[in-house]
Amino acid sequence: MAMRGLVHSSTSFGAVGSAAHSMSRSIDITVIIPAFNAAAYLEQCLKALLGGSRMPAAIIVVDDGSTDDTCEIAARFPVRLLRNPQRSGPACARNFGARAAAGEVLFFLDSDVCVQPDTLEKTGEVLAAEPDVDAVIASYDSEPRSPDFLSQYRNLMHSFVHQSGQRQASTFWSGCGAIRRNVFLEHSGFDETFARPAVEDIELGYRLVRAGRKIVLDRSIQVTHLKHWSFWNLVKTDVCDRGIPWTELILRDRFMPNDLNIQLSQRVSVALVYLLLALCAASALFHGAWSLLPLLVIVFILLSRWWGEFAGPTRPRSAPFLICACVACIAYLAYLQNMFGLIPPLLLSPALLLIRHRYSQPGSAPSWVRWAGLAYAACVVLLAIFYLPSYNYVIAMFLVLALLGFLNSDFYVFLAGKRGVPFMLAAIPFHLLYHFYNGISFAVGLARHIGFRYSSRSLT
Repeated sequence: MAMRGLVHSSTSFGAVGSAAHSMSRSIDITVIIPAFNAAAYLEQCLKALLGGSRMPAAIIVVDDGSTDDTCEIAARFPVRLLRNPQRSGPACARNFGARAAAGEVLFFLDSDVCVQPDTLEKTGEVLAAEPDVDAVIASYDSEPRSPDFLSQYRNLMHSFVHQSGQRQASTFWSGCGAIRRNVFLEHSGFDETFARPAVEDIELGYRLVRAGRKIVLDRSIQVTHLKHWSFWNLVKTDVCDRGIPWTELILRDRFMPNDLNIQLSQRVSVALVYLLLALCAASALFHGAWSLLPLLVIVFILLSRWWGEFAGPTRPRSAPFLICACVACIAYLAYLQNMFGLIPPLLLSPALLLIRHRYSQPGSAPSWVRWAGLAYAACVVLLAIFYLPSYNYVIAMFLVLALLGFLNSDFYVFLAGKRGVPFMLAAIPFHLLYHFYNGISFAVGLARHIGFRYSSRSLT
């Protein structure tokens, strides 16, 4: 299948320089930072770069049509500031910076990322010690700056993915990734048809791997993510900016390595989540309680949004009332269906959730709150034991949940070790939701791919 982006009509990189460099001397590293409305993070990013144990040969900040104080902040630092007159996307901005760079190594860094004191030093050491390595990517650390629950969960998930990835990577990462300049130019840089932040770095990595280039993920090279995630921003990014275009890229290139976010265990987890939903629907229909299913889905989504955004700077006002209204409807329908055992935990769930947020710091909740939580958990377990012998669908649902827990146990143990068991338990619904909308992304990406191929054949 033909590759996109090998030649850019808007990009002329010129002749490729010589690849022969003496490894006895220090490698020149030029840092390139694309920035669009990055005023909230850029100052911290640049301070971390300038405070490291190794200074870059140059720092190039490419303003991609910002409307905030990004340029003013960059101008306060010893950097080279380039400007795009209008927003063209990070792929174009990085290529713009690469054309202006003169160092042997291009070090791409996102504006909401802070390097650690030894990040550049370790990167240079790897490239100097291993001449066959063409690119090096780093890892997020386990101490993201944004303190709210959702940002902590999301950034820790990124850290886990990096820390569990293979050393010989299958793709590139532009959040913090270095590549030899001659290799970057030879392969025409990032594909500028990606006008929004998407999978342009993954696409470049796939091209490099197909050409026999070597990319290394060094887990000891770490950076800190500053980004604050909201619930809807997380879903939009995962579905529209990553999931759908990544699916199209995999189908186009027919290349799906067993690494990072697309390991076999993650693909199986997506299938299991949809099997779990099918069992829920079958159970509801079989027992005449089908009207509970859509309401339970709504409550799940609302609880996820409430839990994730409560600790953020803007707290959702409508979610608690919607949750209580849906729970009341479900309790009433359960009463009509003679499912009385479902009513007590339903009514207790929102109350315990609100109480939990009043004591959000670990160990700050009074003892009666902790005892109430344990009593609630015991109640749920007893109900499950009581209903299991009578409802085969419920048994199957528990088995699927157990298998999901087993497949993702390394991640859950990682979360528990970093932030404690309560944090891990709170993260599980988000992780299930992540697998759910990954399935949606695959379906939409597959449909778009088939539609594109059909329209291409029609034109020929």
